[in-house]
Amino acid sequence: MLDFKALTGIKIDKPDKISYESVRKTWDIISKPIDGLGDFEKIICRIAAIQRTDRPDVSKRAALIFCADNGIVEEGISQSKKEITLSVARALGSGISSACTLAKSAGVTVIPVDVGIDTDESILGVRNMKVKRGTENFLKTPAMTESEALLAIEHGIELVKELSNDGVKIISTGEMGIGNTTTTTAVLSALLNTDSDELTGRGAGLSDEGLARKMLVIKEGTKKNSFDNIKDPKERAFEILRCLGGLDIAALSGAFIGGAIFHVPMVIDGVISSAAALIAETLLPGVRDYLVPSHKGREKGNEQALSKLGLEPLINGNMALGEGTGAIMLFPLLDSVMFYYEHGAKFSDYNIDEYKRFDK
Repeated sequence: MLDFKALTGIKIDKPDKISYESVRKTWDIISKPIDGLGDFEKIICRIAAIQRTDRPDVSKRAALIFCADNGIVEEGISQSKKEITLSVARALGSGISSACTLAKSAGVTVIPVDVGIDTDESILGVRNMKVKRGTENFLKTPAMTESEALLAIEHGIELVKELSNDGVKIISTGEMGIGNTTTTTAVLSALLNTDSDELTGRGAGLSDEGLARKMLVIKEGTKKNSFDNIKDPKERAFEILRCLGGLDIAALSGAFIGGAIFHVPMVIDGVISSAAALIAETLLPGVRDYLVPSHKGREKGNEQALSKLGLEPLINGNMALGEGTGAIMLFPLLDSVMFYYEHGAKFSDYNIDEYKRFDK
Protein backbone atom coordinates (compact mmCIF):
# COMPACT_ATOMS: atom_id res chain seq x y z
CA MET A 1 0.00 0.00 0.00
CA LEU A 2 1.10 3.55 -0.73
CA ASP A 3 2.61 5.39 2.23
CA PHE A 4 2.91 9.14 2.75
CA LYS A 5 6.60 9.33 1.85
CA ALA A 6 6.08 7.36 -1.35
CA LEU A 7 3.04 9.48 -2.26
CA THR A 8 4.78 12.81 -1.84
CA GLY A 9 7.90 11.50 -3.58
CA ILE A 10 6.10 10.88 -6.87
CA LYS A 11 7.68 12.83 -9.73
CA ILE A 12 5.32 15.00 -11.76
CA ASP A 13 6.45 15.83 -15.31
CA LYS A 14 5.68 19.20 -16.82
CA PRO A 15 3.30 19.19 -19.81
CA ASP A 16 5.02 19.41 -23.20
CA LYS A 17 5.63 23.02 -24.28
CA ILE A 18 6.39 22.03 -27.87
CA SER A 19 2.94 20.44 -28.26
CA TYR A 20 1.34 23.53 -26.73
CA GLU A 21 3.07 25.85 -29.17
CA SER A 22 2.34 23.60 -32.15
CA VAL A 23 -1.40 23.70 -31.45
CA ARG A 24 -1.32 27.44 -30.82
CA LYS A 25 0.30 27.95 -34.22
CA THR A 26 -2.47 25.89 -35.82
CA TRP A 27 -5.07 28.10 -34.10
CA ASP A 28 -3.33 31.16 -35.51
CA ILE A 29 -3.64 30.05 -39.15
CA ILE A 30 -7.39 29.42 -38.83
CA SER A 31 -9.32 32.34 -40.30
CA LYS A 32 -10.28 34.27 -37.18
CA PRO A 33 -8.81 36.96 -34.92
CA ILE A 34 -5.86 35.86 -32.76
CA ASP A 35 -7.23 34.11 -29.65
CA GLY A 36 -10.75 34.65 -30.99
CA LEU A 37 -12.07 31.73 -28.96
CA GLY A 38 -10.28 32.98 -25.88
CA ASP A 39 -9.86 30.53 -23.04
CA PHE A 40 -11.18 27.68 -25.18
CA GLU A 41 -8.19 27.94 -27.49
CA LYS A 42 -5.88 27.81 -24.48
CA ILE A 43 -7.66 24.75 -23.09
CA ILE A 44 -7.11 22.82 -26.33
CA CYS A 45 -3.44 23.88 -26.27
CA ARG A 46 -3.19 22.70 -22.66
CA ILE A 47 -4.84 19.38 -23.45
CA ALA A 48 -2.34 18.86 -26.26
CA ALA A 49 0.54 19.65 -23.91
CA ILE A 50 -0.80 17.22 -21.30
CA GLN A 51 -1.26 14.47 -23.89
CA ARG A 52 2.12 15.32 -25.46
CA THR A 53 0.82 15.52 -29.00
CA ASP A 54 0.02 18.09 -31.67
CA ARG A 55 -3.23 16.21 -32.32
CA PRO A 56 -5.24 16.61 -29.08
CA ASP A 57 -7.94 14.01 -28.59
CA VAL A 58 -11.01 14.21 -26.32
CA SER A 59 -13.06 11.60 -28.19
CA LYS A 60 -12.99 8.87 -25.54
CA ARG A 61 -14.00 10.26 -22.17
CA ALA A 62 -15.13 9.00 -18.79
CA ALA A 63 -16.57 10.48 -15.61
CA LEU A 64 -15.30 9.15 -12.29
CA ILE A 65 -17.89 9.73 -9.58
CA PHE A 66 -16.82 8.81 -6.04
CA CYS A 67 -19.56 8.03 -3.54
CA ALA A 68 -19.05 8.12 0.23
CA ASP A 69 -20.84 8.94 3.47
CA ASN A 70 -19.68 11.43 6.07
CA GLY A 71 -19.94 11.00 9.84
CA ILE A 72 -20.52 14.72 10.34
CA VAL A 73 -24.09 14.23 9.05
CA GLU A 74 -25.12 13.17 12.54
CA GLU A 75 -24.65 16.83 13.58
CA GLY A 76 -27.68 17.89 11.53
CA ILE A 77 -25.81 19.85 8.86
CA SER A 78 -27.90 18.62 5.92
CA GLN A 79 -31.60 18.58 5.14
CA SER A 80 -31.14 15.03 3.79
CA LYS A 81 -30.32 11.83 5.65
CA LYS A 82 -27.24 9.80 4.76
CA GLU A 83 -29.42 7.10 3.17
CA ILE A 84 -29.75 9.41 0.15
CA THR A 85 -26.12 8.64 -0.72
CA LEU A 86 -27.00 4.98 -1.23
CA SER A 87 -30.15 5.84 -3.21
CA VAL A 88 -28.28 8.10 -5.63
CA ALA A 89 -25.45 5.57 -5.94
CA ARG A 90 -28.03 2.99 -7.02
CA ALA A 91 -29.32 5.50 -9.60
CA LEU A 92 -25.78 6.06 -10.83
CA GLY A 93 -25.28 2.33 -11.14
CA SER A 94 -28.51 1.86 -13.07
CA GLY A 95 -27.83 4.81 -15.38
CA ILE A 96 -30.77 7.03 -14.41
CA SER A 97 -29.12 9.68 -12.23
CA SER A 98 -28.67 13.31 -13.28
CA ALA A 99 -25.04 12.70 -14.21
CA CYS A 100 -25.92 9.64 -16.27
CA THR A 101 -28.64 11.46 -18.19
CA LEU A 102 -26.36 14.36 -19.09
CA ALA A 103 -23.52 11.96 -19.86
CA LYS A 104 -25.60 10.14 -22.48
CA SER A 105 -25.98 13.35 -24.47
CA ALA A 106 -22.28 14.16 -24.07
CA GLY A 107 -20.91 10.72 -24.97
CA VAL A 108 -19.38 10.19 -21.53
CA THR A 109 -19.00 6.82 -19.82
CA VAL A 110 -20.01 7.20 -16.16
CA ILE A 111 -18.04 5.14 -13.64
CA PRO A 112 -19.57 5.40 -10.16
CA VAL A 113 -17.28 4.18 -7.38
CA ASP A 114 -18.17 3.24 -3.80
CA VAL A 115 -15.24 4.38 -1.68
CA GLY A 116 -17.19 4.79 1.53
CA ILE A 117 -20.97 4.40 1.42
CA ASP A 118 -22.36 3.34 4.78
CA THR A 119 -23.76 0.03 3.57
CA ASP A 120 -22.75 -3.57 3.05
CA GLU A 121 -24.82 -3.72 -0.13
CA SER A 122 -23.03 -4.59 -3.35
CA ILE A 123 -24.54 -1.96 -5.63
CA LEU A 124 -25.22 -3.08 -9.19
CA GLY A 125 -23.22 -1.02 -11.69
CA VAL A 126 -21.04 0.62 -9.02
CA ARG A 127 -17.36 -0.22 -8.61
CA ASN A 128 -16.68 -1.46 -5.07
CA MET A 129 -13.49 0.14 -3.77
CA LYS A 130 -14.84 0.77 -0.28
CA VAL A 131 -12.29 1.89 2.28
CA LYS A 132 -14.79 1.92 5.14
CA ARG A 133 -18.48 2.59 5.76
CA GLY A 134 -18.22 6.35 5.89
CA THR A 135 -15.92 8.66 7.79
CA GLU A 136 -16.06 9.53 11.48
CA ASN A 137 -17.70 12.64 12.89
CA PHE A 138 -14.86 15.18 12.82
CA LEU A 139 -16.30 17.02 15.83
CA LYS A 140 -15.50 13.92 17.90
CA THR A 141 -12.47 12.33 16.24
CA PRO A 142 -10.45 12.66 13.01
CA ALA A 143 -12.53 11.72 9.99
CA MET A 144 -10.03 9.08 8.78
CA THR A 145 -6.92 7.27 9.87
CA GLU A 146 -3.75 7.83 7.88
CA SER A 147 -4.04 4.42 6.21
CA GLU A 148 -7.69 5.03 5.26
CA ALA A 149 -6.91 8.39 3.62
CA LEU A 150 -3.93 6.93 1.78
CA LEU A 151 -5.94 3.94 0.54
CA ALA A 152 -8.65 6.23 -0.86
CA ILE A 153 -5.97 8.32 -2.61
CA GLU A 154 -4.42 5.15 -4.00
CA HIS A 155 -7.79 4.00 -5.36
CA GLY A 156 -8.11 7.29 -7.26
CA ILE A 157 -4.67 6.88 -8.80
CA GLU A 158 -5.39 3.25 -9.74
CA LEU A 159 -8.61 4.12 -11.53
CA VAL A 160 -6.97 6.78 -13.69
CA LYS A 161 -4.20 4.33 -14.57
CA GLU A 162 -6.82 1.74 -15.57
CA LEU A 163 -8.77 4.20 -17.71
CA SER A 164 -5.61 5.52 -19.35
CA ASN A 165 -4.58 1.97 -20.23
CA ASP A 166 -8.05 1.50 -21.76
CA GLY A 167 -7.49 4.46 -24.08
CA VAL A 168 -9.55 7.09 -22.25
CA LYS A 169 -8.21 10.48 -23.32
CA ILE A 170 -9.84 12.82 -20.80
CA ILE A 171 -11.57 12.22 -17.45
CA SER A 172 -14.10 14.33 -15.59
CA THR A 173 -14.64 14.08 -11.86
CA GLY A 174 -17.58 14.11 -9.51
CA GLU A 175 -18.87 12.83 -6.21
CA MET A 176 -21.95 11.91 -4.23
CA GLY A 177 -22.23 11.97 -0.48
CA ILE A 178 -24.61 13.70 1.89
CA GLY A 179 -22.71 16.18 4.04
CA ASN A 180 -19.77 16.60 1.70
CA THR A 181 -20.13 20.36 1.28
CA THR A 182 -19.59 20.53 5.05
CA THR A 183 -16.43 18.44 4.94
CA THR A 184 -15.25 20.39 1.91
CA THR A 185 -15.81 23.79 3.51
CA ALA A 186 -13.94 22.68 6.62
CA VAL A 187 -11.04 21.46 4.46
CA LEU A 188 -10.94 24.63 2.37
CA SER A 189 -11.12 27.01 5.34
CA ALA A 190 -8.14 25.21 6.90
CA LEU A 191 -6.19 25.07 3.63
CA LEU A 192 -6.82 28.71 2.77
CA ASN A 193 -6.64 30.04 6.36
CA THR A 194 -10.02 31.64 5.75
CA ASP A 195 -12.94 32.19 8.11
CA SER A 196 -15.22 29.25 7.40
CA ASP A 197 -18.31 31.47 7.55
CA GLU A 198 -17.10 33.19 4.38
CA LEU A 199 -17.03 29.87 2.52
CA THR A 200 -20.08 28.07 3.88
CA GLY A 201 -22.95 27.65 1.43
CA ARG A 202 -26.38 26.05 1.58
CA GLY A 203 -25.32 22.78 -0.03
CA ALA A 204 -28.37 21.01 -1.44
CA GLY A 205 -30.65 23.72 -0.05
CA LEU A 206 -30.50 24.48 3.67
CA SER A 207 -32.86 26.84 5.44
CA ASP A 208 -31.43 29.85 7.30
CA GLU A 209 -31.57 27.83 10.51
CA GLY A 210 -29.85 24.89 8.86
CA LEU A 211 -27.16 27.12 7.39
CA ALA A 212 -26.48 28.64 10.81
CA ARG A 213 -26.10 25.15 12.28
CA LYS A 214 -23.75 24.13 9.46
CA MET A 215 -21.61 27.23 10.02
CA LEU A 216 -21.37 26.50 13.75
CA VAL A 217 -20.37 22.87 13.20
CA ILE A 218 -17.68 23.76 10.66
CA LYS A 219 -16.26 26.49 12.88
CA GLU A 220 -16.15 24.16 15.89
CA GLY A 221 -14.58 21.41 13.82
CA THR A 222 -11.81 23.60 12.43
CA LYS A 223 -11.05 24.97 15.90
CA LYS A 224 -10.94 21.49 17.39
CA ASN A 225 -8.53 20.29 14.71
CA SER A 226 -5.72 22.86 14.68
CA PHE A 227 -2.96 22.51 12.09
CA ASP A 228 -0.91 25.60 12.98
CA ASN A 229 1.94 23.56 14.44
CA ILE A 230 2.50 21.63 11.17
CA LYS A 231 5.11 23.54 9.18
CA ASP A 232 5.54 21.26 6.17
CA PRO A 233 2.77 22.19 3.67
CA LYS A 234 2.44 18.62 2.38
CA GLU A 235 2.02 17.16 5.85
CA ARG A 236 -0.40 19.95 6.76
CA ALA A 237 -2.56 19.35 3.68
CA PHE A 238 -2.67 15.62 4.35
CA GLU A 239 -3.64 16.14 8.00
CA ILE A 240 -6.38 18.57 6.98
CA LEU A 241 -7.73 15.95 4.57
CA ARG A 242 -7.44 13.16 7.13
CA CYS A 243 -9.03 15.04 10.02
CA LEU A 244 -11.75 17.05 8.27
CA GLY A 245 -12.25 15.56 4.82
CA GLY A 246 -14.19 12.73 3.24
CA LEU A 247 -13.26 9.55 1.46
CA ASP A 248 -14.66 11.08 -1.73
CA ILE A 249 -12.31 14.06 -1.42
CA ALA A 250 -9.36 11.74 -0.77
CA ALA A 251 -10.19 9.56 -3.80
CA LEU A 252 -10.65 12.64 -5.98
CA SER A 253 -7.25 13.91 -4.84
CA GLY A 254 -5.79 10.59 -5.91
CA ALA A 255 -7.52 10.79 -9.28
CA PHE A 256 -6.01 14.23 -9.93
CA ILE A 257 -2.59 12.91 -8.96
CA GLY A 258 -3.18 9.97 -11.30
CA GLY A 259 -3.96 12.36 -14.14
CA ALA A 260 -0.59 14.05 -13.62
CA ILE A 261 1.25 10.73 -13.42
CA PHE A 262 -0.34 9.21 -16.53
CA HIS A 263 -0.66 12.44 -18.56
CA VAL A 264 -4.46 12.54 -18.68
CA PRO A 265 -6.39 15.85 -18.62
CA MET A 266 -8.66 15.89 -15.56
CA VAL A 267 -11.82 18.03 -15.54
CA ILE A 268 -12.69 19.59 -12.19
CA ASP A 269 -16.38 19.83 -11.29
CA GLY A 270 -17.50 22.03 -8.40
CA VAL A 271 -16.30 22.94 -4.93
CA ILE A 272 -15.70 19.39 -3.71
CA SER A 273 -13.45 18.36 -6.57
CA SER A 274 -11.80 21.81 -6.47
CA ALA A 275 -10.91 21.23 -2.81
CA ALA A 276 -9.55 17.80 -3.75
CA ALA A 277 -7.54 19.38 -6.56
CA LEU A 278 -6.03 21.87 -4.11
CA ILE A 279 -5.09 19.01 -1.77
CA ALA A 280 -3.49 17.15 -4.69
CA GLU A 281 -1.53 20.21 -5.83
CA THR A 282 -0.26 20.86 -2.31
CA LEU A 283 0.83 17.26 -1.89
CA LEU A 284 2.49 17.19 -5.32
CA PRO A 285 3.16 20.59 -6.87
CA GLY A 286 2.62 20.43 -10.61
CA VAL A 287 -0.67 18.52 -10.54
CA ARG A 288 -2.51 21.77 -11.40
CA ASP A 289 -0.98 21.72 -14.88
CA TYR A 290 -3.10 18.65 -15.65
CA LEU A 291 -6.40 20.15 -14.48
CA VAL A 292 -9.19 21.60 -16.62
CA PRO A 293 -11.68 23.77 -14.70
CA SER A 294 -15.31 23.44 -15.77
CA HIS A 295 -17.72 25.74 -13.94
CA LYS A 296 -17.83 28.39 -11.25
CA GLY A 297 -20.59 26.75 -9.23
CA ARG A 298 -22.81 28.22 -6.55
CA GLU A 299 -20.83 27.19 -3.47
CA LYS A 300 -18.77 30.08 -2.16
CA GLY A 301 -15.51 28.17 -1.79
CA ASN A 302 -15.21 27.03 -5.39
CA GLU A 303 -13.96 30.29 -6.82
CA GLN A 304 -11.41 30.68 -4.01
CA ALA A 305 -10.09 27.15 -4.52
CA LEU A 306 -9.75 27.63 -8.28
CA SER A 307 -8.10 31.01 -7.76
CA LYS A 308 -5.53 29.43 -5.44
CA LEU A 309 -4.83 26.90 -8.19
CA GLY A 310 -4.45 29.69 -10.75
CA LEU A 311 -7.39 28.39 -12.78
CA GLU A 312 -10.40 30.19 -14.26
CA PRO A 313 -13.72 28.35 -14.71
CA LEU A 314 -14.98 28.15 -18.29
CA ILE A 315 -18.70 28.08 -17.47
CA ASN A 316 -20.56 30.52 -15.23
CA GLY A 317 -23.93 28.85 -14.88
CA ASN A 318 -24.73 29.24 -11.16
CA MET A 319 -24.98 25.43 -10.93
CA ALA A 320 -25.17 23.27 -7.82
CA LEU A 321 -26.48 19.93 -9.09
CA GLY A 322 -23.55 17.77 -8.01
CA GLU A 323 -22.57 14.29 -9.23
CA GLY A 324 -19.97 15.82 -11.54
CA THR A 325 -22.67 17.23 -13.81
CA GLY A 326 -20.97 20.59 -14.36
CA ALA A 327 -17.82 18.85 -15.52
CA ILE A 328 -19.80 16.62 -17.87
CA MET A 329 -21.50 19.69 -19.37
CA LEU A 330 -18.11 21.01 -20.47
CA PHE A 331 -17.66 18.18 -23.00
CA PRO A 332 -20.12 19.41 -25.65
CA LEU A 333 -18.33 22.76 -25.59
CA LEU A 334 -14.96 21.04 -25.97
CA ASP A 335 -16.37 19.02 -28.86
CA SER A 336 -17.48 22.19 -30.66
CA VAL A 337 -14.11 23.84 -30.15
CA MET A 338 -12.25 20.71 -31.25
CA PHE A 339 -14.40 20.44 -34.39
CA TYR A 340 -13.57 24.03 -35.26
CA TYR A 341 -9.86 23.39 -34.57
CA GLU A 342 -9.87 20.39 -36.92
CA HIS A 343 -12.16 21.74 -39.67
CA GLY A 344 -12.11 25.53 -39.50
CA ALA A 345 -11.16 27.29 -42.75
CA LYS A 346 -7.60 28.59 -42.93
CA PHE A 347 -6.53 32.05 -44.04
CA SER A 348 -5.06 30.36 -47.10
CA ASP A 349 -8.55 29.14 -48.04
CA TYR A 350 -9.71 32.75 -48.21
CA ASN A 351 -6.55 34.00 -49.91
CA ILE A 352 -6.23 36.74 -47.29
CA ASP A 353 -3.39 37.69 -44.97
CA GLU A 354 -3.17 36.13 -41.52
CA TYR A 355 -3.51 38.11 -38.32
CA LYS A 356 -0.16 38.52 -36.58
CA ARG A 357 0.50 37.46 -33.00
CA PHE A 358 2.49 40.05 -31.04
CA ASP A 359 2.44 38.47 -27.59
CA LYS A 360 5.13 35.99 -26.57
